[in-house]
Amino acid sequence: MRPIIGITMGDPAGIGPEIALKALAREEIYKECIPVVIGDYEALKDANEFTNLHLTLREIPDVSEAKGIYKTVDYINLNLLAPGSWEYKKVSATCGNAAFNYVKKAIELALENKIHAVVTGPISKEAINLAGYHYSGHTEIFADLTKTKEYAMMLANDNLKVVHVTTHVSLRKACDLITKERVYKVIKLAYDAMKMLDVESPHIAVAGLNPHSSENGLFGDEEEKYIIPGIEEAKKEGIDVEGPVPPDTVFVKALSGQYDVVVAMYHDQGHIPVKLTGFKLDTKTGRFTEVKGINCTLGLPIIRTSVDHGTAFGKAGEGRANEESLVDAIKMAVKMARYKFQIK
Repeated sequence: MRPIIGITMGDPAGIGPEIALKALAREEIYKECIPVVIGDYEALKDANEFTNLHLTLREIPDVSEAKGIYKTVDYINLNLLAPGSWEYKKVSATCGNAAFNYVKKAIELALENKIHAVVTGPISKEAINLAGYHYSGHTEIFADLTKTKEYAMMLANDNLKVVHVTTHVSLRKACDLITKERVYKVIKLAYDAMKMLDVESPHIAVAGLNPHSSENGLFGDEEEKYIIPGIEEAKKEGIDVEGPVPPDTVFVKALSGQYDVVVAMYHDQGHIPVKLTGFKLDTKTGRFTEVKGINCTLGLPIIRTSVDHGTAFGKAGEGRANEESLVDAIKMAVKMARYKFQIK
């Protein structure tokens, strides 16, 4: 059995349609799952032409019609784009509306158990807000539409996995959001995620907030007041968790294999090491030669993974976008779906 994976096309003006087709031009994907793209025919047709992939685009009225045949892309057409109604590289309400509704449709399908997981292509936060949907990103859309109160973002690549206590807020606000209860909850979410990824006995590290994890109160008291109590609460449940580990060394230790996952306190604390270890840039051309990284929302009633990059408007419509991150996101979604739905 192969799990059914819904892939949202992302913002049509970005690289989403292109990387969706490039990912589905790989036979390995079809060996693991039945992929279904949720988007618009016009954007998929255009991407199929300028990439010279020559894939067969097969519109289906319902997910149950998907066959998962290599070189044939099954897709659900929301028909939100007319020919010439959008422009590559340009932020617009039209594309924001389309991108939001692709995600909304995928969430509905997942909640109805018609698909086993959702994999999202990149959206423009500016575009969806122009369209009247006031969210700061995918994570918040999924949390709202699934009525999820406690959730967290996990970033992962082949070398490192990081779950965030706080994400899209100012650094000042992030400090205020770090509580014993939140730290404990994110440790639990990290533990559950590792189990879904076949880590039998997860070893978790929790990063400190302050330099040197406050040096016993010399540089702040957040560790003593909130982070250590959260760690102790998780330990009571038998979770193998260590910390707070100074943030300037915790990722080095994780990369050496000492930890399976790191709980980071704020957005950049976790994002920077993941991108340093997953992205490679050719300094001569200014182009990324490797883009490996996955964004996964933990705590939802459904499985959601995503690329760990944006719409890349600068290269949209040119056929030179890198699909590696989307391929990795699909493979992680498959792994988590097999665990959750016991698909052998």
